[in-house]
Amino acid sequence: MDDVRANLRSPRSYLTGLALALILTAIPFALVSFEMLDRTPALLAIAAAAVIQILVHLRYFLHLDLTHTPRENLLALCFAAVLVGIMIGGSLWIMFDLHHRMM
Repeated sequence: MDDVRANLRSPRSYLTGLALALILTAIPFALVSFEMLDRTPALLAIAAAAVIQILVHLRYFLHLDLTHTPRENLLALCFAAVLVGIMIGGSLWIMFDLHHRMM
């Protein structure tokens, strides 16, 4: 188990995470800059890249792994995800309601 943790904290692991993060950042910028897709597919691709980038950051930089992470860390992560979901969902709900009322 210590070997797995040592591999997660190696410079190669950080460089892999950095490369993945840069690629996942460049993809949405290219989609928007060069208008490669229509609006809806572009938004879906940007959202997918964002979710994958969150997973990359959790794995390579925060060293959270589902097999070796203590239960308290996973519970805190799940709680944070629920809170972020509530904030995003509530914000969208308010914006769509205001848009509907303004029409």
